[in-house]
Amino acid sequence: MSAWESFSTVFNDNTPIYSQIITLFTRSFARGEISAGERIPSIRDMAMLLKVNANTMQRVYQEMERADLISSKRGTGYFFTEDKDMVEKISIGMAGEAIARFLEEMRALGFTDKQIMTELSNCMEGGERNGVAASESR
Repeated sequence: MSAWESFSTVFNDNTPIYSQIITLFTRSFARGEISAGERIPSIRDMAMLLKVNANTMQRVYQEMERADLISSKRGTGYFFTEDKDMVEKISIGMAGEAIARFLEEMRALGFTDKQIMTELSNCMEGGERNGVAASESR
């Protein structure tokens, strides 16, 4: 199965669809599911695959081109960047966003930074978490 076929078509109402599709592309690229320089489906093909309006996909491609994630080659289509450093940049950016969401949620639950570090350390080491072994809670 290609990376394109694994794209989810369930969109949430809190974020614009074009933004969610860009996230699908960048995650797949960061994970290595899309290779540097790989040709990507046409706007029309991706719109049909994701069951979205072609204008939405046009915006996705325009935004990704502005961000230097993709480039178009006249007569041959769209291709993901060949800049391998972009993978690291994307991964670091997405990791920072995930950490920020995690910290926001933990603080909303009333945890101090020290408690967050302790809980995180315990989970990473496979130790006890809230009195229950981490392996038992999986």
